Amino acid sequence: MGHGGNVIDELVTDHREVEELFGRIEALPSGAKNRKLYADQATMELVRHSVAEEEYLYPAVREHLPGGAALADKELADHARAEQIMKDLEAREPDDPEFDRLIGMLMREIREHLVDEEQNLFPRLLATCPADALDDLGDKVRRAKKTAPTRPHPAAPDKPPANKLLSPGAGLVDRLRDTLTGRGKHA
Repeated sequence: MGHGGNVIDELVTDHREVEELFGRIEALPSGAKNRKLYADQATMELVRHSVAEEEYLYPAVREHLPGGAALADKELADHARAEQIMKDLEAREPDDPEFDRLIGMLMREIREHLVDEEQNLFPRLLATCPADALDDLGDKVRRAKKTAPTRPHPAAPDKPPANKLLSPGAGLVDRLRDTLTGRGKHA
């Protein structure tokens, strides 16, 4: 992930990548080994995406949108639910019936969240936030995703400044674990 453009372009492209991974999961039969591989890849992308949104997008929503604090808090609650599902999913193998239940829950939760962002949040932000600020946010989001964690950490702080301080360290540890275990390698 790291596509260029303003923050909305960047995040919508991320959404499409995650949806593609969900489609790959859905195309495989229950219990197929690659369902876990694609679920891990989706989790890695979703965690990086969420961390970047929490660090930069939602503070901008609070600043630029009327009622932005409540809207940002709702989005953070969506993230918390999804992150807990991802944490539960992380411990499951694809032949475990709980894997199917959890991946189904995650896909529903994420798809609802993406539709809400793309149909509600992004158009409102586009209408109220200056174009140069959206471009600057795009750059910040791309940088944040490079150092963000790749595994769910439901207990981690989700608001600045604590999240910005802890995220790079957790990201470093996660990427090391991913390298050692081969997690997230393509099928």
